[in-house]
Amino acid sequence: MNQNSGDEPGPHHGHHHPGESHWKHNGVRVIKGDQLDSNTAQTPGMFRQAAITHARVGAQKIWAGTVEIAPDAKTGVHHHGALESVIFVIRGKARMRWGDKLEFVAEANPGDFIFVPPYVPHQEINADPMQTLECVLVRSDNEAVVVNITDVDPVEKPEEVYWVDPIHKLPT
Repeated sequence: MNQNSGDEPGPHHGHHHPGESHWKHNGVRVIKGDQLDSNTAQTPGMFRQAAITHARVGAQKIWAGTVEIAPDAKTGVHHHGALESVIFVIRGKARMRWGDKLEFVAEANPGDFIFVPPYVPHQEINADPMQTLECVLVRSDNEAVVVNITDVDPVEKPEEVYWVDPIHKLPT
């Protein structure tokens, strides 16, 4: 059984301990929806805002933010290396294509979660021609990992719209 050394916060300490001011300023952080950081890389058809990043809150192992994708926008084929991604659909209809030749397809509606495993070639598509797709995006690391795949002929041709945010840079 571990014992606290007296200068570490723990369950057996009273209200006045040296760690109190540390937790006050470095504990739980709430990022209000109207305080997201739009000072991120942007691309036509998409609007990104960062919420949880290393720079904003000190996050070490995750990145989270929002993305809006214009009606009918399609990304290029890519994967994110060892990173895992979770996309939560707030509004609109997301179509995901994945596989060596993007031979698999699934659609997600508001309230649905999408999980993209490491190294899976994929393409994000706004499947609604009339409505903006709004999603929350969470990545398993702050690393900037995006591998664009050019030798796949996608079923749905990209429209030079790339998923670019603080994690994903525009391809060169």
